[in-house]
Amino acid sequence: MSILVDSETRVLVQAITGREGRFHTAQMKAYGTRLVAGVTPGRAGEQVEGVPVFNTVAEARAATGADASVIFVPAAFAADAVTEAADAGIELIVCITEGIPVRDMVRATAYARSRGSRLIGPNCPGLITPGEALLGILPGSIFQRGPVGVVSRSGTLTYQVVAELGERGLGQSTCVGVGGDPIIGTRFVDVLDLFERDPATQVVVLIGEIGGSDEEEAARVIREMKTPVVGFISGRSAPEGKRMGHAGAIISGGTGTAQSKIEALTAAGVPVAETVGEIVDLVSERL
Repeated sequence: MSILVDSETRVLVQAITGREGRFHTAQMKAYGTRLVAGVTPGRAGEQVEGVPVFNTVAEARAATGADASVIFVPAAFAADAVTEAADAGIELIVCITEGIPVRDMVRATAYARSRGSRLIGPNCPGLITPGEALLGILPGSIFQRGPVGVVSRSGTLTYQVVAELGERGLGQSTCVGVGGDPIIGTRFVDVLDLFERDPATQVVVLIGEIGGSDEEEAARVIREMKTPVVGFISGRSAPEGKRMGHAGAIISGGTGTAQSKIEALTAAGVPVAETVGEIVDLVSERL
């Protein structure tokens, strides 16, 4: 099994005719993702990598039965793309776009939730179930099937951890990049709950960073989990008020520090690696 996506997931791409949409459509299709449609207003009837293009998400869903969407729409219009997908009844919406105004995402995330859609991102690399489906910009070649679930706020750290797990022969059940913006649709607690109910996931790696309180909230959920969790928090040396990479990775008012997150996870029984290299050893000890 897996969580969120598998080989049966029928995927459409919003802004498929743009540069990013075209490139990653080719990558996702080459990986084996079941791409059934693309959407760009005014471009209906065209094809990209053999995938038919529609004017609206509603038309694409009606014609193909798509149940998941990947969004490469520019930041100024991306929130509207989320609401369009939710309006069309898309169950899983993955928003790759970065730089979306916070006010727009407050509105879009609430709307998607009210329509019963699950939003991953924005400003995320997407997700992958190795050997079955890739939705987003993750480099598919480094992933392999296995028992380790990965959930992360950082795309590049995810790649590094997965590569090191692979070197030790440790594959992944599903990897989910939740995104690094202040407002995101799916949080650590949501993904942890899915991993807890997935029999294919024997251990979870949680990759957090400074800013916000998602890791502290995750720690409260982990206390009730049977599946072991290994943690890592980036930004240990970040000064207060200094943004580190992601828009959501900023310490303010003494909250959101690496130390507070490490203490919360440790108190919940989670071993927290000091370096990325230690993560693989901690995972191996729990399998």
